[in-house]
Amino acid sequence: MYGAILGDIIGSRFEFDRGPWTKEFELFTDECNWTDDSVMTIAVMEALMKVGKDAPVEEIRRECVKSMQRWGRKYPNAGYGTRFIFWVHAKHPEPYNSWGNGSAMRVSGAGWIYDTLERTREVARATAEVSHNHPEGIKGAECTAAVMFLARTGVGKEEIREYVIKEFGYDFSKSVDEMRPLHHHYESCQDALPKALISFFEGESYEDVVRNAVSLGGDTDTIAAIAGAMADAMYGIPVGILAKGIQYLEDDMSKVCSDFQDYVKGGNEPE
Repeated sequence: MYGAILGDIIGSRFEFDRGPWTKEFELFTDECNWTDDSVMTIAVMEALMKVGKDAPVEEIRRECVKSMQRWGRKYPNAGYGTRFIFWVHAKHPEPYNSWGNGSAMRVSGAGWIYDTLERTREVARATAEVSHNHPEGIKGAECTAAVMFLARTGVGKEEIREYVIKEFGYDFSKSVDEMRPLHHHYESCQDALPKALISFFEGESYEDVVRNAVSLGGDTDTIAAIAGAMADAMYGIPVGILAKGIQYLEDDMSKVCSDFQDYVKGGNEPE
């Protein structure tokens, strides 16, 4: 359940295209920390738990707005984009047609809870639409959650790859090695999803997927958060990496993550 959050923490020190452009780097250092990716992931997790798995879409949207504003105001210096900061503090927040990758980096809670792929995509769409209601923003969230659902329900990578190409049309035909020289910091779903997807498809473990993602440079924390969410659903997270990563979280963040893990284990996984 921590895949996106640990990816964010691991990638945080290289954000804004500060490298490393290689898979050989120390996962955790004193320079690592959580960012807005983790804060909003936790906010969405909390909202989805509060409304319950059978909540109507409008209720999901309302609770996501409340939770995201509450957490965003509590941690205002986590690295949000300018328009999202205004949204967090707005009295009547409205979606602003964003195609930014924030919709995909915060959606992983939806990938764990629901019993069908259709419901997973419906909820992912709802979590995006409250701010990132551009078709590309919605598509990024749906794709991330759909890959997670398929991975955690035992679908193989080849079938997942075919599904993603058919349903979402992302071009991730270049390999990680081919993408790496093209690094740049661009905070869009159109940029982040192909990078996260190829990192996931080429990776052989949670750690390997995250190393792939971070090695691509650019918006490393978010690419690693998205790829890490997918990898967690496929492989799980090694105990040692999890133990080190969660030490960076604040107590209230750890509490939501622990509650969410219990919530999922309490009977919300597909039979």
